[in-house]
Amino acid sequence: MENENKGFDPAVIADYRSRMQAKKQNYLIIESEDNSEDYINFNFIGEHEGKEVVFDAVLYTLRLHYHSELYELAEHKAAQRFPNYKNIRYEEDENGDLKALNDEMEEIGLYMAEVMMELEDEEAVKVQEHVYLDPNLDFGVGLDAALNVDTITPKVISRFIEQFNADTLELDETLYSFVEEEEDLN
Repeated sequence: MENENKGFDPAVIADYRSRMQAKKQNYLIIESEDNSEDYINFNFIGEHEGKEVVFDAVLYTLRLHYHSELYELAEHKAAQRFPNYKNIRYEEDENGDLKALNDEMEEIGLYMAEVMMELEDEEAVKVQEHVYLDPNLDFGVGLDAALNVDTITPKVISRFIEQFNADTLELDETLYSFVEEEEDLN
């Protein structure tokens, strides 16, 4: 027998709804150290294929999405250039300070930074607002969305949910590149 997705269970949905009402909001934050002003993981109730469901959603800024894509491309180029390439992992010493990278990791890190700057200068990476659904989760339906906003605030989350549920969400199809502003050291 197939495991039933509890995110579609009316009792589970009622529980989520009452917890949201108690907080006077249309979502519940999923506590995570990844949450920031650029990225938030939360649950909300909506419909998928005509059935009410709890969505497991992540909402992030387009700028964060851009930097993630830029980093992935730099990693790919580093893997092509350095046969021993593994993700750069920083380790802490007994005092909690970061240990220095070995020479090869340092060289890879510098190469990746150089590649990212070149890609930025060439505006080689472009991103746009999007919403992707993943119905193949163990709980609920996954939703992954990037919006062109400065930060992910409670107002942004609430408005997104309202528009998504009302089927009035209009995504900006413009392709964007972001260039980091260099700080003036004077």
